Amino acid sequence: MDLRIKPDKITAFANPERGLRVLAEHAPQAEAFAERMAERVRPFAIKLHHARRRIATAGVFAITAWLFLHVMFGANGMVIYRQKRTEYQVLQKEVEGLQKENDRATDEVKALKEDPKTIEKEAREQLHYAKPGEVIYIAPPPPPQQHPTTDSARK
Repeated sequence: MDLRIKPDKITAFANPERGLRVLAEHAPQAEAFAERMAERVRPFAIKLHHARRRIATAGVFAITAWLFLHVMFGANGMVIYRQKRTEYQVLQKEVEGLQKENDRATDEVKALKEDPKTIEKEAREQLHYAKPGEVIYIAPPPPPQQHPTTDSARK
């Protein structure tokens, strides 16, 4: 609240008795004004007093509704929580799959470094190596498929 006093409205009383006398002269007018204002406000105050339970109930209901909406749909509400939980489960499965794949690759690398049977198998399959006296047969690649040139062959 901003209260400002304008210098031209201030009245300085040289004598304190005179100030008290002026104040006492205006007291009945101030009392009458206060009484008029009280009479104007009294019906509203009575209605407000009688409706206090309804107002309190409406306030509690409004707070409850706001709290429910905030808990369900807010920034960290249940809807977001379920989405994040589902996303977490999907990512957890992906991590487990990648961990299994990593373990298989680690085992394969270890076997290729240390296991002679695995090394021999890879050399035979990929590099077409053979032991002395062995003959390697390689199947020819399958012929390319011919696509029909007309629409009647497709039916």
